[in-house]
Amino acid sequence: MVSLTWGLSRHWRVDTRQFIRVVLCMLIAGLLYLFYIFAGPQLVRFRFRDDLSWYDLGAYGFGPSRSYVSFQYESPVVEITAVNNDRACDSGYTFLAPRGDSVAHPGPMILDANGELVWMKHNWGTTHDFKVQRFQGQDFLTYWEGEQVEGRGYGSWYMVDSAYTVRYVINPVGSYGGDLHDFQITPDGTALVTIYDPIMMDLRSVGGPEIGWIYDCLFQELNIATGELIFEWRASDKFAVHTTYEILSGETGNKRASAFDFFHINSIDKDERGNYIISARHLHAIFCISRSTGNVLWALGGKDNEFKDLSNGEATGFSWQHDARWHMESSAITLFDNAAHAHSDPERESRGMAVHLDIPRREATVLATYHHPHQLKSVSQGNVQLIDDIDRVIVGWGHGAAYSEFSSNGELLCNVHFGASAFFDFGRVVSYRALKGNWVGNPQTRPDAVVVDDVVYVSWNGATEVAGWRLEGWDGDRIEEVNRSRSFTSIEDFEKTGFETAIALPVDPTYPIYRLAALDAEGNILGTTDLLQAPSDSGIANELIVHAALVMGICGLVAAFYQVKGLWKCRFSCLRHRDAYELVPQ
Repeated sequence: MVSLTWGLSRHWRVDTRQFIRVVLCMLIAGLLYLFYIFAGPQLVRFRFRDDLSWYDLGAYGFGPSRSYVSFQYESPVVEITAVNNDRACDSGYTFLAPRGDSVAHPGPMILDANGELVWMKHNWGTTHDFKVQRFQGQDFLTYWEGEQVEGRGYGSWYMVDSAYTVRYVINPVGSYGGDLHDFQITPDGTALVTIYDPIMMDLRSVGGPEIGWIYDCLFQELNIATGELIFEWRASDKFAVHTTYEILSGETGNKRASAFDFFHINSIDKDERGNYIISARHLHAIFCISRSTGNVLWALGGKDNEFKDLSNGEATGFSWQHDARWHMESSAITLFDNAAHAHSDPERESRGMAVHLDIPRREATVLATYHHPHQLKSVSQGNVQLIDDIDRVIVGWGHGAAYSEFSSNGELLCNVHFGASAFFDFGRVVSYRALKGNWVGNPQTRPDAVVVDDVVYVSWNGATEVAGWRLEGWDGDRIEEVNRSRSFTSIEDFEKTGFETAIALPVDPTYPIYRLAALDAEGNILGTTDLLQAPSDSGIANELIVHAALVMGICGLVAAFYQVKGLWKCRFSCLRHRDAYELVPQ
């Protein structure tokens, strides 16, 4: 009996161990599966390389930023790499609209060639397509602001003059909201705008319901001064839904709120004859639309491509593209070839492109391609800007927080990151477009200045002509003269250093009241700050008193600590001493 029990017990112990091993194996397999399903796709989105800087590895954050004393918002800290020192970054301004989870204050923003902030506006709505455009002989900052939903927008376009005053707010004609993708001012003083309009459509050709919904894509040409509608075009009138490369899946297309985006217009331009050049991202194609009939005159790329590709498929093999622009002088098109629209797409490199078109012969030839040094795959957004007079091509990498400058033949000259590149695929910092240009800003506000201890910090948001600052002191006898310019004496001039300049006040202040005057390159005063008061002796004395009180308080706490420690030590020693001499009853 004992032997049988021992045998059963031993057998049971062996089975228990095997059971535990099986459970552990199943648990490990389950964890590995969950890791593969959830963590795996995220890990492959990291873009680590052996040549990344600490900035690109995220040592300073996903979207490094700097704060200011005299200005309430933060701006990006950029990393600039000049690849060709003889032709480094162009001296013009950069126009972008950073946004994302790692952007503290999203909105339109101007940076100088050194990455220093020039002007920014913090917008609570989403901002897209920020650039400089000319209208009636005057430069305007233009941008779209509104609500963004799944790659489309419902908002308005704004035109801001050199004083940063909104002069025009443009909306489409009809019961539409303005879309975020493009707002292009033509030399004729008209505006080309994009619109997304949900309409009912039979979707059986793409595996959807008979009574379904699509986002129909429209564009309008508007007279900016009068708001008059000049031309309107609608994609569903010319294209069947099944010509798309977009896959209809899930509940998409079943309801108005989840309409199927079969076309996805994202840019409009005009050729020399006044015909329209549009980019249809989900058709992988560029189309020319007749200004008189609205008919399609030609198609480059996509399922209906009409051009013979003389570059072994490179000229027409773009996909999910953005920002198609017509260049009349060279009969060429520039565009941003995203080459992907989701992280699950095959690993292809995004690029900028310039393609020559022989339209009568229907032949296309690649003139140049523009590649980021990290071989980026930008799944959304992006642009290519050709600046002929300085032989520069600017590529904004959209979903990747970067913009690059090239020569027209494709030589990389300068590369700028405004986010950590190892994390570009996560989209924590993005800008729909990044463009270069010239701008003169003369804000109507006063310069901002804040005194901290014996240093004054001064800035002037948007003032492009400031070259230096002049510290002035009030030497008047009567208080009513303090606001008169002639009552101030020049103390010292200082060179402007970046967006915000720190200026030390005199150690022994002669004047009780100061101000700072903004100077242009010729020394002319452009504006002055509000009045500033130098730190008084009583203020310094009060500060010394506070510091002395703090030191005395710390000393008191230390002394009290040792006093208490001594009392406890005495108490324990006395107890031990008393125990040693107590009489023990016999």
